[in-house]
Amino acid sequence: MEFEYPLIGTVLLSVAAALIVSFLMTPPVKAFAYKVGAIDVPKDNRRMHKVPIPRLGGLAIFIGFMVSTLLFNEIDMQMRGILLGSVIIVLLGVVDDIKPLPAMLKFVVQIIASLIPISHGVVIQALSNPNVFSGNAYWVLGGLSLPITILWIVGITNAVNLIDGLDGLANGVSAICATTMLIIALLVADAGVALTMAALVGACIGFMPYNTNPAKMFMGDTGATFLGFILATMSIQGLFKFYALISFAVPFLILGLPIFDTAFAMIRRIAKGQSPMKPDRSHVHHRLIDMGLNQKQAVATLYCISAILGMSAVVLTTSGELKAMVFFVALCVVAIVAARVVFPKEVQEGLREEMAGLMDHNHHKSDEPADPEKGGEEEGQ
Repeated sequence: MEFEYPLIGTVLLSVAAALIVSFLMTPPVKAFAYKVGAIDVPKDNRRMHKVPIPRLGGLAIFIGFMVSTLLFNEIDMQMRGILLGSVIIVLLGVVDDIKPLPAMLKFVVQIIASLIPISHGVVIQALSNPNVFSGNAYWVLGGLSLPITILWIVGITNAVNLIDGLDGLANGVSAICATTMLIIALLVADAGVALTMAALVGACIGFMPYNTNPAKMFMGDTGATFLGFILATMSIQGLFKFYALISFAVPFLILGLPIFDTAFAMIRRIAKGQSPMKPDRSHVHHRLIDMGLNQKQAVATLYCISAILGMSAVVLTTSGELKAMVFFVALCVVAIVAARVVFPKEVQEGLREEMAGLMDHNHHKSDEPADPEKGGEEEGQ
């Protein structure tokens, strides 16, 4: 696989256009956020900031993305469906950032938005079989195609939103995911996916100066859900259409961080008898902060994890499963060693606190008298 150099030139122009528009649009969007009252006030311990900060920054990302896409990309039927669906997601996000909406209402609107690209042909029709010993190389989904596609789009849309808990985290992770998809699209000469991802990368980078710690503006639900929606739909357009054994793993690797964090959050809440939609302070980024890392260190750590997963996906696409596995393990070892060198104090203190907490919990549990009327203590922890 070789890069097509004319396509690379257009990709660079697309990145530059989205970056410039996103950067220039952020100040007026910030003023608009103040005018309509879209301000994030720190009212609970889940929020890391101490002073009110305007949100709606996702509107600048969206405008940068749309300008670049309309200038440089071909708007076919599938792309039209994706853009129309993204408009609904952004409108929903704007309203929610101004006045919070009920979770169920947002969920229903997200399903409606996902049906628009689906009706335009953006559908997961088959998955490669992860069982290498099976005679069937692919699973043709048939009647399951529609629910699985809806689940994927709505799931990734919310997964990116859930990791938006630290300055620059969701924006940077989305940029890394989009860059990975961009590289893979260039390798297979898929101009449509490449130019769309280029626009997304540029829009994210353009907003980054306002969003890095200490953040001057948040992207809000407007930006986080928009980024998740575009990543989800474009992964269907590109990654799920690779008719090779590796296609099952590639999108899950690229979007591995938000997928893992969301799945872990759902399992954790259900295990506690809580609603899976109930917010808490136990996401991966919260745990890194509790280990002693500051916001910049925690965000850098998660950037590295996302980049490792992305590079492994590229190797998997170009070199096969064995090389990708070796590459992934090697990068993990390097990352662990680097973490111990860069953050030795934080890592050691975090491990000691985790072990002390676990031992203390087990000690109290073993000493606690059996009382059938006692219960619910752990739910408040």
